[in-house]
Amino acid sequence: MTSSPRGRWVNSLRARLLIAIGVIVALSIGLTLAIGYVLTQREVERATLRDISHLADLLARSESGSVSPLRLDRLEDIFHSQGEQVREVPLNRPSPYLPSEARRSVLRNQGFEGKMRVNGQSYYFAARPVLNRAFVLLRPTHLSASDSRAYLQGFLIAGLIGAALAALASFLLARAISRPVRRVAEASRHLAIERSPEPVPVEGPNELASLAESFNEMAEDLARARAAERSFLLSVSHELKTPLTSIRGYAEGLAEGAVPVHEAAETMAREANRLERLVRDLLDLARMNRSEFSIHSEPIDLGGVAGEAAARHEDQARSFGIWLEAVTSGPAPALGDMDRVVQVVSNLVENALRIVPAGGFVRVIAEPGTIIVEDSGPGLKPEELPRAFDRFFLWSRYGGERPVGTGLGLAIVKQLTEGMGGTVEVRSEPAKPTRFIVRLPPSSTPEPAEPAEASLARA
Repeated sequence: MTSSPRGRWVNSLRARLLIAIGVIVALSIGLTLAIGYVLTQREVERATLRDISHLADLLARSESGSVSPLRLDRLEDIFHSQGEQVREVPLNRPSPYLPSEARRSVLRNQGFEGKMRVNGQSYYFAARPVLNRAFVLLRPTHLSASDSRAYLQGFLIAGLIGAALAALASFLLARAISRPVRRVAEASRHLAIERSPEPVPVEGPNELASLAESFNEMAEDLARARAAERSFLLSVSHELKTPLTSIRGYAEGLAEGAVPVHEAAETMAREANRLERLVRDLLDLARMNRSEFSIHSEPIDLGGVAGEAAARHEDQARSFGIWLEAVTSGPAPALGDMDRVVQVVSNLVENALRIVPAGGFVRVIAEPGTIIVEDSGPGLKPEELPRAFDRFFLWSRYGGERPVGTGLGLAIVKQLTEGMGGTVEVRSEPAKPTRFIVRLPPSSTPEPAEPAEASLARA
């Protein structure tokens, strides 16, 4: 069920960030206002008590020389106009204008200030001893409330301004955070439908910048993988189409009696072998990509491997007029799978036979832990060396020299060698033999093998 635009907005990251920040700001401002109100009330109360205490001290000193009621009456008129009261309270009996605690303090000839209620009204008061009486100054608490109201209004205005600024800041922050994420999401959708999105700008906080950078790297890797996959499928399609076309053509010619039976059978068998080899190589690659092929590492002698690989391609090298030899100078122990190592070296020899011109040579050199296939071919260009083990890369450049191999041999060499815990590299320099060097884990107990050397004269 499709959600409404309002529901999508509420569930968006920007809306949630905005709401979360807004709630936090509102709670912070509310708490600040509540604490400020309490502190303001307390400070206003203290200021009021200090004020009336100061006035009470002045009046007490003024009245201490004379207790004439006339002077007090004149003062009462002045204070009454300000909403305040002045009382002269006897100390020999209780009075509603002098609480018991204040009366005891005055009897000890000490002043007292605080809050009290008289006739249902709350007052701030200050009591001072004057001769045998108490001089009491009263100020209604509602007069001080008007003072605190001004402070509270200031707090409220400041809080509203702060809330507005916080709302603007939270909106900008939510947009700054959600925009890179939204860009990555949109780019991901384009990537999912096999489009090539523009690189996501790397901006914002470290985490968001890292997210954008990681996405760009993933998009580049995926683009390369898709391009390699398309190239691989096109290459495989071409390699399958060629022998199939040849087989079909000779089959039709044989049916029509246009070609000799022997020639047609020989060609069809050769192309069928080529198809079989290509399918076998594809299956090997598929198994290796799924890590399903098995490798049984054991001590082996690379000299025996070199001899077997040379013997395997003896007839082919002779037909091309190439000198093929296996060179060993003693035991060459290593750890590996005998069958897999033979497959590795055979693929390297097959690759060399594709490009070495007639009259050239291919050597398989066995050393402890290392086996080298070198040839006198034209060599590789510097820009070709990093991609020498890519599928069909060298085949697309040199496959037209001779119909040898399937274009997958070097890719299989790399996969198998790394699967056995070894490494493979290629070295090619002008005027020097091209060398494919396979290094395997060393072993001190090689399997016994007959010294193998196969030398084929030029045809």
